[in-house]
Amino acid sequence: MKRARSADTLCRLRRCRWRWRASHILLAAVGLYYLFVSSKLSRLLDLRPFVDLDPPAGPLLGSVQRQESLHGRLDDPLVRRARYGRLTAEILRRDRVPLGGNSSELDRMVREAWSLGLKAWDDVSGDDPASIDLNSSVLVGESTAACPSSVTMGGGSGETIMFLPCGMVVGSAVTVVGTPKTGHREFVPRLMKLRGGNGVVIVSQFAVELQGLKAVDGEEAPKILHFNPRLKGDWSQLPVIEHNTCYRMQWGKAMRCDGLPSNDDDYTVDGFCKCERWERSDNVDSKESKTTSWLHRFIGRAKRPDIKWPFPFVEGKLFVLTLQAGVEGYHIYAGGRHVSSFPYRTGFALEDATGLAIKGDVDIHSVYATSLPKSHPSFSLQQVLEMSPQWKTDPLPESPIYLFIGILSAANHFAERMAIRKTWMQSPQIKARNIVARFFVALNTRKEVNAVLKKEAEYFGDIVLLPFMDRYELVVLKTIAICEYGVWNLTAAYVMKCDDDTFIRLDAVMNEVEHIAPKRSLYMGNLNLLHRPLRSGKWAVTFEEWPEEIYPPYANGPGYVISSDIANFIASQHANDSLRLFKMEDVSMGMWVEQFNATTPVQYSHSWKFCQYGCIENYYTAHYQSPRQMMCLWEKLSRGQAQCCNFR
Repeated sequence: MKRARSADTLCRLRRCRWRWRASHILLAAVGLYYLFVSSKLSRLLDLRPFVDLDPPAGPLLGSVQRQESLHGRLDDPLVRRARYGRLTAEILRRDRVPLGGNSSELDRMVREAWSLGLKAWDDVSGDDPASIDLNSSVLVGESTAACPSSVTMGGGSGETIMFLPCGMVVGSAVTVVGTPKTGHREFVPRLMKLRGGNGVVIVSQFAVELQGLKAVDGEEAPKILHFNPRLKGDWSQLPVIEHNTCYRMQWGKAMRCDGLPSNDDDYTVDGFCKCERWERSDNVDSKESKTTSWLHRFIGRAKRPDIKWPFPFVEGKLFVLTLQAGVEGYHIYAGGRHVSSFPYRTGFALEDATGLAIKGDVDIHSVYATSLPKSHPSFSLQQVLEMSPQWKTDPLPESPIYLFIGILSAANHFAERMAIRKTWMQSPQIKARNIVARFFVALNTRKEVNAVLKKEAEYFGDIVLLPFMDRYELVVLKTIAICEYGVWNLTAAYVMKCDDDTFIRLDAVMNEVEHIAPKRSLYMGNLNLLHRPLRSGKWAVTFEEWPEEIYPPYANGPGYVISSDIANFIASQHANDSLRLFKMEDVSMGMWVEQFNATTPVQYSHSWKFCQYGCIENYYTAHYQSPRQMMCLWEKLSRGQAQCCNFR
């Protein structure tokens, strides 16, 4: 489950003045939480569950009679017919329970996804993977027409979207002509509580964003460049320009220009300083004395003229803004004057900038994009999917293994899977067949994507296909499939779940697991305690979905480890039609472990190094890592350096 921190909420928090005054309270709260987790976690989790979580019957994948031999399922003819994954065909083809009056929304969602998924699988099951052309532009949604060298569009009020068919290259530029709107009143309840005022602030700001293609339904498009002039409403009470990037709904470190020039020791971008100077209302320039002025004239020292530029954006006044792509970063001009430069960040490429979005308190008159590439400079599935034998996966071992890793992935995440194959899946522990990793992928709404996925699965042999239609709320079904696979198709001592944007230091994870006493039930990860469901907003959970006041202790979804007895418990409960499901898979896992803990003591093991957001030094897992960051992390790890490739 991703924590509920939408971009809109972050923007409102950043422009409110109370944030910095409340920072001491926030730091104290974080410190107390860390102390609590470190010292009291084991004692707390030794207690029995304090809420009734006896599961009612929920939506199920289906029941399968477990055979006596764990490896016996590999000899099942139904399994052999399911060529692209070793979940049994019995599970995949079983009729769903008819829709009843007491069915929940998740029940209906599951049945619809399975119905659509089975039809989609039938559509591609007869296709010959060898006949699929990976260079076909139709497969990746590209236009077959040549890319235009320039794009223009008119303006309007509200959000403006421009499509850049083949992205950008060095020299490409986007010019926006617009007028900032007059500030409007916004009510911020926390301001009223903290300051004793009415909580009303005057806000005027807009954003110009270069965006990439949205990869998954339910996620926002990645923001390759977020340029955000704040005329009014920023917490500093001064005009500010903020720059940032956002990948997988995770913001990087902001670069703020506040009217003061960049420091001398700050590196430049293509020779330009990051932030230019402009007039500030809180700066009072000391006047030169008559004596000093006379001495300067006497010694013949030329006086440098002091040019004072105002803030480049003014309410109700026309502006001409230009974003130009340089060699080292983006350069921003307003009215022909250089305002700021923002260096490129690891994980983002110019050719990925296929969209321009303008939103906020601004009226747009016109937009021009020039010097665009006439063809897409790099992307094709043939380049993303490197069909080389060195990246193929070995067959499942017959002997017991130490760890099985199930990787949740989406059908169109070809680049993410390829990056994992070329990085941590090449670790010595996997090559020694002591660890096995597989991708768990559901189907896409587009037949072309499913056809390429089928070809990819057949060639590399590392994908378990689940023929239901993929959506965020049904990730929990993939988690169940990982548990079933780990205990029914393998003899694994431990089962790990991660996402396809998670980089894993396998040696560090294994060492951490080995510190636990053998034969103890284990639940390891970045644990959350006493978290409450959000009842409003994008990640809202209704009382019908979760009636309890708090969630059970659960590990964040990007990476956690459970022992095989817990995985077997989950698989058996599911086979008996008695496993309670919840749309947030990491909370579901916490719920199942708590139920298991009611009869068998579980060792809960917490570590911040299973990173929920980004990466920290000496990480065990790093989350929100793009394919390029994966390659960077792997290169550093090959030199014995467990260092991050974070944005600068």
